[in-house]
Amino acid sequence: MDLINPRIHQELHKARDWQSYWAQAAKRVHWTKPWQSVFASDPPTFRWFSGATTNLGANAVDLWAQRSPGHAALIALTENGDVRTYTYAQMAAEVHRLAAGFLALGIQPGDRVAIYMPTGPEAIFSMLALSRIGAIHMVVFAGFGSAALAQRIQLAQATVLIASDVSHRRGKVIPLSSIVAEALHDPHSPVRTVIWQQRTDHALPPVPVRTVLWNDLRQEAPSHTSEAIQLESNTPAFILATSGTTARPKLVVHMHGPYQVGILHASQILYGLSHQDVWWSTSDIGWIVGHSFIVYAPLLVGATTISYEGALDFPSPEHFYRIIADHKVSAILTAPTAVRLLMQYGTDVARKHDLSSVTRVFSAGEPLNAPAWEWFQHDVFNNQIPVIDHWWQTETGGPVIGNPYSLGLLPIKPGSAGIPLPGYGVEIRQPDGTRAAPKETGSVVITHPFPGLTQELWNDAERYRTSYWEQLPGVYLTGDAANIDEDGYVWFSGRADEILKIAGHRIGTSEVETAILRHPAVAEVGVTGAPDPLRGDVIAAFVVLRPGLESSPQLADEIRQTVRRELGAVAVIGAIEFVKILPKTRSGKIMRRVLRSVVRDENPGDVSTIEDPTAVAALTEVWHQGHSPLDPNSSS
Repeated sequence: MDLINPRIHQELHKARDWQSYWAQAAKRVHWTKPWQSVFASDPPTFRWFSGATTNLGANAVDLWAQRSPGHAALIALTENGDVRTYTYAQMAAEVHRLAAGFLALGIQPGDRVAIYMPTGPEAIFSMLALSRIGAIHMVVFAGFGSAALAQRIQLAQATVLIASDVSHRRGKVIPLSSIVAEALHDPHSPVRTVIWQQRTDHALPPVPVRTVLWNDLRQEAPSHTSEAIQLESNTPAFILATSGTTARPKLVVHMHGPYQVGILHASQILYGLSHQDVWWSTSDIGWIVGHSFIVYAPLLVGATTISYEGALDFPSPEHFYRIIADHKVSAILTAPTAVRLLMQYGTDVARKHDLSSVTRVFSAGEPLNAPAWEWFQHDVFNNQIPVIDHWWQTETGGPVIGNPYSLGLLPIKPGSAGIPLPGYGVEIRQPDGTRAAPKETGSVVITHPFPGLTQELWNDAERYRTSYWEQLPGVYLTGDAANIDEDGYVWFSGRADEILKIAGHRIGTSEVETAILRHPAVAEVGVTGAPDPLRGDVIAAFVVLRPGLESSPQLADEIRQTVRRELGAVAVIGAIEFVKILPKTRSGKIMRRVLRSVVRDENPGDVSTIEDPTAVAALTEVWHQGHSPLDPNSSS
């Protein structure tokens, strides 16, 4: 069955010569000097557009400040109702002044500067200004504790920290200043200067480094336009940490030139992002989605981008929909966690607001389970617009697999992330490196580099080589598991090390979770494998019920029957545990390795990114009430 329309087929055909394809795509970037070579490789390292010069931060600010200065660039919202709007001209003035202030402080090209601030104008302008002067920013999510902040600062050897004294979430004031102070009292901290953005009148804690107030820096900075530093294409623009399992975080590096090419390509091919859009990515700037599609890509194309600080369902469940209606949002990029959160409140909440401005919705971060997709697509948006799942990673900088909206939407298969987009070589491989057959689950690999794929981990060439390029030699190992069907659609099953092997059958955690979510009582679920002497693995499911519902043995049996009906007898459930909370990262991803550690009574490894640290202890207590360690045969 050929589902590829002519435009997509033509684009995929052009992309077979992938170096020429990316050379053409690179023409969308503003370069101040042309490249000498498109691609050069000394495996596992590679370079794109060598010799060309550009500047990521300057291109995101100056181009549209000149072309359309009065157009809204940023609408900054908070959960308490604050609204600040900046035109491109106003944003340029703020960024230029801030860049001059950073230079006056002595920040030099190549210096690493950590940013520990909530998602808002000050953080975004800091990113843009640092990029403009050639410094390397490293945003640390403003929810991490002091140990995680100190660790990331140490790994990057950041000499300057820009921090807010507080953030806000669910009506609470979250003190950040005490976390910063604790991190800076680390005797090994390389930080020499902290720049404070004071949002309250409270006194700042003493720290053993030079302190500068944001407002003083901004007011005392020279008012003239600061010239952007033109940088060779492969110069690092920013560092972003992605958590390891038991080891230290990986510090992913993205470059000024290739990163721009990659996110502009995704903006055109997948998102259809344009100057006319009011674009809302509901992420945080602490994650790659926030970097690429709150900050850089929307500004590079001259769109209006929305930043948001707070919880999507606070102060009321209809807050999310009110923002869409009030600001005439045309496109949304969100996560399955957000969809499932909204789903708990039902459809009536959405119907109170005019959502007609929305033309498309995108989801990424985890597979968008079919029940959640169906609710958003059919119930909330009345099947009038597409809800499009897609896949990418911190390491890829932008989307790799999706449904190319702007080329002509393919039929949506609920639960699939779509097809490999033009320009990206994606295959499914077995452990021996051979290519998997259609519908056969294996490891997702990328067969050749592309602009935006990380070229290094900061100061860790050995880990870059062994983590990504040596486990299956000659290809980039993503760490995710999936299969590709006969139409070329990719179906993700979870992380490759989370695949369940039940009596010789391989089942993905995502498949089981999707089946369990079919039961109307289930709000969220995370599954892992529990060891079984007969079958190898059986399923251990941790289930969060919808508000107002109570757990019972009968409900557990209903869920088992739902899974059996959806997946067949092979999906053997050893235990169903009803819990109040699942262990999630602060970006909303379920930490299934934590579930695995609870079931197997193992060390969960690095949990610095966990949203609620009490979740591990709570799950452990629930599990041990009905199970001896490593005893999956006792089910609740």
